[in-house]
Amino acid sequence: MEKTINVREYSNISSIRGTLMVIQGVTDAAYNELVQIELPNGEKRRGIVVDSYLGNAVVQVFEGTTGISPSSSTVKFLGRGLEVKISDEMLGRIFSPLGDPLDAGPPVISGEKRDINGSAINPAVREYPEEFIQTGISAIDGMNPLLRGQKLPIYSGSGLPGNILAAQIAKQATVLGEESNFAVVFGAIGIRYDEALFFRKFFEETGAINRVAMIMSLANEPPMTKILTPRTALTLAEYLAFEKEMHVLAILIDMTNYCEALREISASKEEIPGRGGYPGYMYTDLATIYERAGKVKGKKGSITQMPILTMPNDDMTHPIPDLTGYITEGQIVLDRALYNKGIYPPINVLMSLSRLGKDGIGEGKTREDHKDLQNQLFASYARAIDTRGLAAIIGEDSLSEVDKKYLLFGEAFERKFIMQGVNENRSVETTLDIGWDVLSILPESELTNIKTSYIKKYHPAYRGKK
Repeated sequence: MEKTINVREYSNISSIRGTLMVIQGVTDAAYNELVQIELPNGEKRRGIVVDSYLGNAVVQVFEGTTGISPSSSTVKFLGRGLEVKISDEMLGRIFSPLGDPLDAGPPVISGEKRDINGSAINPAVREYPEEFIQTGISAIDGMNPLLRGQKLPIYSGSGLPGNILAAQIAKQATVLGEESNFAVVFGAIGIRYDEALFFRKFFEETGAINRVAMIMSLANEPPMTKILTPRTALTLAEYLAFEKEMHVLAILIDMTNYCEALREISASKEEIPGRGGYPGYMYTDLATIYERAGKVKGKKGSITQMPILTMPNDDMTHPIPDLTGYITEGQIVLDRALYNKGIYPPINVLMSLSRLGKDGIGEGKTREDHKDLQNQLFASYARAIDTRGLAAIIGEDSLSEVDKKYLLFGEAFERKFIMQGVNENRSVETTLDIGWDVLSILPESELTNIKTSYIKKYHPAYRGKK
């Protein structure tokens, strides 16, 4: 039985401030209810209810309030949330968060309308992530692996190549053995026009656009549009994963723009600010986005999330990266010191973490030596960094022979293992072999985290020998 939709019409707009309108006499407005505003000249605009109190409804207008007359405009409350038509036709296309095409193509014809707020995955039917996703980037695949159904954010900084890394992962990522059924949903939140052109050009030139659906809002658009962008992107991801049985990688860039839009709307509603001026409910709000990743028992598809955020002042304790770290399963951290040394991607593997990574690697998944090699590289690189600090104090000549080898290893690890080209797509075997090559700089007696049988099988000194 279809539920009847209760459409109500009002014309008593009491105030307009910024992109917000207050309508009096509305006692039954629902949070996130869709609204249609009709201007005296017949123009129609869309809005959404962001607050309701004492018979007043506060509406955020998507297209802005310029030209709206409080006395002669009518407001219709449509009795439903914002729904966008979703379809697998959206792959290879670019859309606004309201579902309007941004690429001069036709609107979506077939498909189904879905509420962009989604519905939570029942924890009882969630499946634990265990399948490795190959991003083609050694610092991620080798050291902090990404698994299907995981949410693993990238913490970038102002001026660091977070955008380029996001585009490279979108182009290269594959589930081993199931390449054909893989799609990328790219949610670009409040990005600059030049960034939008970069992503579009990158995907078109590399041919990746065929499996990428872009949901995009620009920096000059109203804050509510930025709030809707990740929700529409994830609604499409859920449809592709759980209806079309695809493995979906959802890349959301930049979550800092999302949180700034959240703060802007909160300030315009005159709410009491929380930490850093952000609303007190920002943790809950971010969770409604990040928790839309995962695998469901009985469904072949999965949603893996890689949100990307810019840390203000490179500060990991800032509310945005801090709260993101509580909700997600680790982080990939970009480092300004590595970037200044000319290393791309400038991933600081010691600051990075993939909490689920250990469950997706090893025999039958990547390669039997992966876990031991990963542990050894972490331990050796950490000692190399410590040794650099020591050399700066006492001088390199005063170091022991082994410590000098660690300095050489640290440099080789950064220049050969971490550093790679923007179009260089490394298989996990290549990544592990490079790991062994840089470890061969150290004396064999230092490889204390690796089984002797693996050393005899994979170490360059023994490779090729029976």
